[in-house]
Amino acid sequence: MQAKPSSDPLFSWLDHRAAGVLLHPTSLPGDQGVGVLDRHAVQLLNFLQTSGFTYWQTCPLGPTGFGDSPYQCFSSFAGNPYLIDLQPLVRAGLLTASDLEPLRALPCDRVDFGGLWNHKPRLLFAAHEAWVQRGRPTLPATGDIGRFRERNSSWLEGYALFSALKEHFGGKPWWEWPASVRTRAAALKSSFPRTLATRIEAHAFIQSVFFTQWQAVRDHASSVGIRIIGDIPIFTALDSADVWSNPELFQLDRDTLRPTAVAGVPPDYFSADGQLWGNPLYDWPVHARDGYAWWLSRLRAAFAFCDVVRIDHFRGFESYWSIPAGLPNARTGTWVPGPGIDFFRRIRSALPGAHLIAEDLGLLTPAVLELRDATGLPGMAVLQFAFGGDAKNLYLPHNHTANSVVYPGTHDNDTALGWYASADARTQDHVRRYLRVSGREIGWDLLRSAYASVARLAVVPLPDLLSLGSEARLNTPGVGQGNWTWRYRAEDLARLAGPTAAYLRELGALHGRLPAVTPAPEKTG
Repeated sequence: MQAKPSSDPLFSWLDHRAAGVLLHPTSLPGDQGVGVLDRHAVQLLNFLQTSGFTYWQTCPLGPTGFGDSPYQCFSSFAGNPYLIDLQPLVRAGLLTASDLEPLRALPCDRVDFGGLWNHKPRLLFAAHEAWVQRGRPTLPATGDIGRFRERNSSWLEGYALFSALKEHFGGKPWWEWPASVRTRAAALKSSFPRTLATRIEAHAFIQSVFFTQWQAVRDHASSVGIRIIGDIPIFTALDSADVWSNPELFQLDRDTLRPTAVAGVPPDYFSADGQLWGNPLYDWPVHARDGYAWWLSRLRAAFAFCDVVRIDHFRGFESYWSIPAGLPNARTGTWVPGPGIDFFRRIRSALPGAHLIAEDLGLLTPAVLELRDATGLPGMAVLQFAFGGDAKNLYLPHNHTANSVVYPGTHDNDTALGWYASADARTQDHVRRYLRVSGREIGWDLLRSAYASVARLAVVPLPDLLSLGSEARLNTPGVGQGNWTWRYRAEDLARLAGPTAAYLRELGALHGRLPAVTPAPEKTG
């Protein structure tokens, strides 16, 4: 995306050409009903290294709620228990191999979130109970839980109490709980922290297991020269420990604690009605008064997950679409100024080495472009948005800028094959003429275009490497159910080893995208 470069940007970190792969961990293969942090994550990282990639990009890794979207999490700080590999808990004697049979009965090619919800939490709580019965030992599978709780108390204790209360009240959202526990401040004065102490501990136990496993994945990634790009949505879910613990930070009615306005975007490429996300909006003046302390804590937590953070919906920091609460769609709303450059100055002051990516898709006004360039954060260019118009389209490769990340598509797009198959004849013709291709291998055509782009970072969705169609689409914006279910099979990745990995490495060399210092390749498997 082109705009006048800032003479003195706040951040300047993307100074090298590189390539990466986009894959959410739930899409990893295996026999536990969902992708988990096991040997398959290691195999993926080894494949990335062998193929000359430098980055693995994920979606948010928090605990998901209704709809299963990683962009609607119960916490901005916690990890997703579904991603926990249960085999280390079996080896530790906290579960038995037969305990995992219900998970093995679930589909291997997609995520059955309903089936997962019926079985996995029960097994994690059973592991905690066994751990308690053994005297709460420090185990490799669990980590040092006492130390973990102490180091993460700023968010963990509130999240664990929130989760225990949510179970106690049958899964109801916090605003339907009794007034005595409708905020964290109120709940701490009640008897529930004592009566639910065991369940609160169980949730802390689960988080310690998650972070122990995730750290092992990060350590292996580092050992093979792979950096992890994480993702945080700009907004939080209404039914979350974040809002429950900090209602003063959001635009809520002070009596009912319900949102006065909610987040979304007006009609766009994806939807004629706009997108009604329903997230509560921030009370930015309140955040500013304490130097954006909550946001700084959130970013510090994000960097415990990853090396680089993509901030979803960057334009909301310049201005956000405020939709009056209760409307059926996002057509009606008002653009309201966000915190602007002051917010990013505070981030640079507190986190000077932060590596951030700005998700700057959608309606970009001159003010949004000015803010992005003043920050110096790399923006995004999506090739699926490039075709069907004229030469001025900013997503066409000849309009890219160096300080940006180019994608054939993102988690919100169809696969390259599915997109091209559903495109109109004019768009297909434009693709063929612009790229000088037949269109028979459109996934690889877009990959080669991304690699050739002046954009310093190129990130390719794994389904496009596998030449898969719409059956591998991860998310369709505006559709509440049925998303986030796609998984690949172990043999799919094995199929890419050998000649395909060698070809990807050759492309990386030709286009200057190989790591500057390349570790010795490891076998995938």
